[in-house]
Amino acid sequence: MGLTMRYREAINWLFSTQMFGIKLGLDGPRLLLREFLAYPAHGVKVIHVAGTNGKGSTCAMIDSIARACGQRCGLFTSPHLIDYRERIQVNGDQIPEETCAAMLTELRAVCERMDPHPKFFEISLVLAMRWFRLRECELIVLETGMGGRLDATTAVPADVCVITPIGLDHMQWLGNSLEEIALEKAGIFVRGKPAISAPQTAGVTHVLEQEANEKRVPLEFIDEPLLGYSLALVGEHQTWNAAVAIAALHRAGIPLNSDCVRYGLGHVNWPGRFEVIRPGVVLDGAHNPQSAAVLAATWQTCFPGKKAALVFSAVSGKDIAGILAILAPLASRIFLCPVDSPRAATVAELAEHLPPDAPPHQACDTFASAFAAALAHADPVLVAGSLFLVGEARAYLTDGKFQPSAQ
Repeated sequence: MGLTMRYREAINWLFSTQMFGIKLGLDGPRLLLREFLAYPAHGVKVIHVAGTNGKGSTCAMIDSIARACGQRCGLFTSPHLIDYRERIQVNGDQIPEETCAAMLTELRAVCERMDPHPKFFEISLVLAMRWFRLRECELIVLETGMGGRLDATTAVPADVCVITPIGLDHMQWLGNSLEEIALEKAGIFVRGKPAISAPQTAGVTHVLEQEANEKRVPLEFIDEPLLGYSLALVGEHQTWNAAVAIAALHRAGIPLNSDCVRYGLGHVNWPGRFEVIRPGVVLDGAHNPQSAAVLAATWQTCFPGKKAALVFSAVSGKDIAGILAILAPLASRIFLCPVDSPRAATVAELAEHLPPDAPPHQACDTFASAFAAALAHADPVLVAGSLFLVGEARAYLTDGKFQPSAQ
């Protein structure tokens, strides 16, 4: 093997693998996990989380509570907001740059021997799993990238499977109805292993029950939110995510007590989800109509009677009209800008999707110019519509170095 790549070179190589696109399937990730010695060690518990909305928040809660209970916990999520290394954390710490570069150098050599060449998400998963193994994690929390049945994360054997609320998203990959999408998500179920689900529509519930029945999976639906605890994450929906997280940890056999749960939920760090990053400035990665509806409800609770100066962007392929139909009524004025992603929708495309009764809008060339224009208004600023936009906003507001990504 040649010289170890520097971190920036390693990240550039990894991001270049996005040109291979997205390929759903388990043969590639299974082979790569085996070649790179990245399967979890015996006795390590794995909690696998799929769904349309609330996956990341639920994963962050599971991780935070588990750590409060003394577990060494590995957390794999996507996408990142600012820095790629956000995706791979052990006990709340991102994988160090030097380690990331050294392991990507090793992985590059492995990948170049494989045909077809592994994809960006598969490489990221295997990098994470090897790091979790080296750090001797006792619990691993995996967030699916897309779907479930053929998502690379499903190549890792799970002890507990979790389904968060299912909505319409990624329809070009997963299906055109809630039931078709639910069937893909239920593909994470492992024969004989327990599963937890948030409340679902009747059709989705039926699909999940059918799949659980066929695989002899003990499936538990959460029927009430967790009350009586102070949550670091804002919004009524987070009380449901918290109930799901606790049920998953219980099923995984993690010993819980009220003090650990209280500390864990009170110290969850999950940026970009109704995050008040400074007084009067809220960031929220609402990127489909379901998450936009949750954002609207949370806004009305936290800013009763107040309109927002809305900075909005989205990527192509999303239900932009559906999102704007829900968010536009919150706004006094809308500032449209492109997001820094190869998948960005143009400002003209965004404007075409505004509802007929939308407030006045302004087209801006960049997030910076849109944000400056929004700040000039008296109303609180809401930045929403895409996690890529939220990442760019967080980098801008915290002097971070934004690493744009297509996945």
